[in-house]
Amino acid sequence: MRFTLTLVWALSLAAAAPQAETTALQPIPRFPVYADPLTIARPAQPGKPFTVAGPYGALLGDQRGTFEAWLFPVKILSRLHITAELEDYHVPIDVMGQAATIEVAPAMTTITYSHAAFTIKQRMFMARSGDPAGIAVLYEIASTRPLTLTFDFEPDVAPMWPAPNYGPADAEWVKQGDSGYYVLHTNNSDLSAAIAMPRAQPGIRAPYQERPKTYPTQLQIAFDPKKDSGQLFPLLIARKAVDLAALDASIAARYAATESYYRHFFDTRVTAETPDKDLDRALQWAEISIDQARVRFGEETGLAAGYYTSGDSARPGFGWFFGRDTLWTSYAINSYGDFDLTREALDFLFKRQRADGKIMHEFSQTAEDVDWKSRPYFYAAADSTPLLVMAMEDYVDASGDVEYLRRHWDAVKLAYNFTRAHETGGIYDNSQGTGWVESWPPGMPHQESYLAALDQQSAQAMSRLASRMHDGALSAAAREKAEAIRAAIESNFFADDFYAFSRNADGTLDKTATIFPSVAWWTGRLALSHAEAMLDRWASPEFSTDWGTRDISRRTSFYDPISYHQGSVWPLFTGWVSLAEYRAGRPLAGYQHLMQNVGLTWAQDLGAVTELLSGEFFQPLGRSSSHQTWSSAMVLTPALRGLFGLRWDDAGNLDVVPNLPASWDRAVLRNVPVGNQRVEVEYSRQGGQMVVRTKGTKPWEKTFNLPAVEVEVPHQLPLPGAQTAGLKVVHQTDAELVLEAPGGSLWELPARVNRAGVRVSGAELVGRILRVRFPEGTGYQQVTLRYESSNRGAGL
Repeated sequence: MRFTLTLVWALSLAAAAPQAETTALQPIPRFPVYADPLTIARPAQPGKPFTVAGPYGALLGDQRGTFEAWLFPVKILSRLHITAELEDYHVPIDVMGQAATIEVAPAMTTITYSHAAFTIKQRMFMARSGDPAGIAVLYEIASTRPLTLTFDFEPDVAPMWPAPNYGPADAEWVKQGDSGYYVLHTNNSDLSAAIAMPRAQPGIRAPYQERPKTYPTQLQIAFDPKKDSGQLFPLLIARKAVDLAALDASIAARYAATESYYRHFFDTRVTAETPDKDLDRALQWAEISIDQARVRFGEETGLAAGYYTSGDSARPGFGWFFGRDTLWTSYAINSYGDFDLTREALDFLFKRQRADGKIMHEFSQTAEDVDWKSRPYFYAAADSTPLLVMAMEDYVDASGDVEYLRRHWDAVKLAYNFTRAHETGGIYDNSQGTGWVESWPPGMPHQESYLAALDQQSAQAMSRLASRMHDGALSAAAREKAEAIRAAIESNFFADDFYAFSRNADGTLDKTATIFPSVAWWTGRLALSHAEAMLDRWASPEFSTDWGTRDISRRTSFYDPISYHQGSVWPLFTGWVSLAEYRAGRPLAGYQHLMQNVGLTWAQDLGAVTELLSGEFFQPLGRSSSHQTWSSAMVLTPALRGLFGLRWDDAGNLDVVPNLPASWDRAVLRNVPVGNQRVEVEYSRQGGQMVVRTKGTKPWEKTFNLPAVEVEVPHQLPLPGAQTAGLKVVHQTDAELVLEAPGGSLWELPARVNRAGVRVSGAELVGRILRVRFPEGTGYQQVTLRYESSNRGAGL
C-alpha cells in the first residue's frame, strides 16, 4: 500500500524542521466582523455539533467549543480544550464549561465563553479563496484581571480514510525568540504540520529523564487586559512552519475576502420574500450549506456528501465525494441558479466515468493514495448512472447550455447505454450495484421500483437530450423505451393498492411498503397511475412522523426506527415525498413535509440539515452527518419546484404552478434562472385567483383559479425526544380533506374562503378558522371535511 501526499495535499516539512525559521508571530489588531442578517444566534448546547467548512478544510466541533481541524485531506488536531487561570483566583476554570452562546453566520461562527471575570470569543472561519496554507481560529479576550489560557489538543496528522495512518503525531516544540511553535511529526517524513499561537509557551514539557507518560500537548498564552485588549490571538494551523507568519499576517484579508464572498452570495442566486421569514432564511441557508460542501481536489472541485466529527477515526462524516449525492443535489443547485457549481460537480463525475459508462458512487479525498479501484466503493451503487442522464437534462433545461451537453454527449450516451445493457424484462436492474438499500432483511433486491422509476425518467431525459443533439433515431428509441418502462412499472410492481419495493428474478414481488416509489414524480414527467392509496399512507402516521417520513411502514415486521434503511427518517426521503405530493395534487401534505425539513435548519448543526433521525423519537441518530449536503438540497427542491411551482422546459421557458399557503397574500422570488437570464417571479392574490407575473427580458402573466376553501396546517417541529402527535393531511382534493390526529384533540386551522355561499361539513368554520375536533379513542382518529359552494362569486 502506498502513501504519497502531493500537490495541494502536501503537508511536507523539511527533515531539518527545527531549523525552519519563521518570523516571530504577533497578536493581530481586532478587525470589524460583519453583522450578517442571516446570523443564527442561540444558547450553546453541549452535545450539538457545529461545522465550519470551506474548499480547503473544515472545523468540526461541539457547541462547547471543542473541535477537530482538517486541512483536507488530513486531520491535523482534535479534542481542543481550554483552561483559564486568573491572577489571584486560585481555581482553574474550565473554559469549555462556560460556553454560553453560538452565533453562526455564513462567513464566521463564534462561540462565546462567559465567566464573571472574563469573556472569550472563539471566532472561526474558513477562507473561500487563495492558497490553502492553513486555518486561523481567533480568540478575542476581555478580562477583569490578567489571565493565562492553556490550550490542550491532541496532535493527529491523520490522513482521511482509507489512507494509512502512521500512529499518533509527536509534537516537537521549536523555540523562536520568546515564544515558538510546534512541529507535528509522524512516522512518515512527508507527513507533518505546524501549530502556533503568538507569544505562546509550550505548557507541559516532560524532561527526558522522566518516566514515560503521555502528557497533553499544550499552548499557553498570557493575557494582560491593560496591554492586550483590542488584539486577537490566533491559533494557527498550517501545513508548513514557514507558512505560519504569512498566515498570521493575512488573517484580516482572508476574512474580508470570505465575508465579501458571502455578502454578495445572493446577488445572482435565488432568494424568497414571503410572509414566512423562517422559510426565506432556511432557503438561503440551504444554498450556503451546499456551497460549503465544495471541496478542492487538485485542480478540480467536487461536492462532499456531508460532515460530522470523526472521533477516533479518520472519517469526517461523509466528507468525500459521492455520485448520487451530487446528482440529487444538482436539482437544487440548478433551481437557485449556480450553474458554475453544477458544471464543476458534473465534470468531477465525468472524469471518473468507467469505460463501460458507469458513473461513480464514491471517491475518497485520499483515493489516489491507495488502490481505490480494488476497493468495493468506487462503483458500488447502480443509481448514479441513470441519475447522471436525468441531471444533465435538468441542467440544460434550466441553463440553456447546449454547448456543455455537446462537449459531454458521448459520455451521456455511454451512461445511457450502460443502463440499457443491464436490464431484466426491459428495466434496469440491481445486477450492477445497490439501488437504494445496502442491506435488506428479506434479501437483497433484484429489481427495485426505485431504480425502475429512475430508469424511466432517464430514458425520457435521453429522448429529449437526443432531440437537442438532432439525433432523431436515438430520441425516438429512448422515447419508446420510456413508454415501455412506464407500462412495465404499472404491470410489474403494482399490487394490493401499493407499488412494491422490488421484483424478484422469478417475477414474485417484495411487497414491503416503502417511500421509494416517490421518486417517480421527481422530474414531473412520470406519475404512477394507481398511487392514491399509497399517497394516503405516506401522509399518515404509518409513514409520516412530525419531523419527516420514515423509509418503510411502521407495520413492517422488520421495522427498526434506529436502523439505517429500515425505519429511520431521512430528510432526503422527506424531500422526495414532499415533491411527489405537490405534483400529485396534495399540496398540504407536501407543505407539511417540506416545512419539517425547513425546521431542521435550526435543530442540530445550525444552518445545515442532518442526515437521518430516529423513526420513533425526534432525535438525530448518533452517527448522523449533521451537515449533509443532499438534506439541505431537500429544503430547496420541494420548495422551489413544489411550493413555488417552478418548472423549466427544453425550449428554454420557465413555467410556474404555484401551491402557496392559504395565509399568503404575496410572495416574490428573485434571481430565478432562465438560461443566462435572471428573472423575478411575483405571486399575488386577487380575490379568488392567484396571479403570477415575471419581470425580466420576456415578462409574462398567468392567472390561476383557487379552490373554494383553502386550509393551512401547522408545521412546527416538536421538542427533542417527542413522539409523533401532530395533525396529518391524509387525503386532499379541492372539495375534500381527510385529516388524522390523536383521538379527542382539537385543532384550529387558518382558512381562506374564496367563494360565497360555502358550507363546510366535518368541522366548524368560525370566521377564518376551521375548528376540527377528532373523535375520542386511542391513537390517531380520522375526520373528513367536505366543502360545498352554492355560489361561484367573489371570496368572503
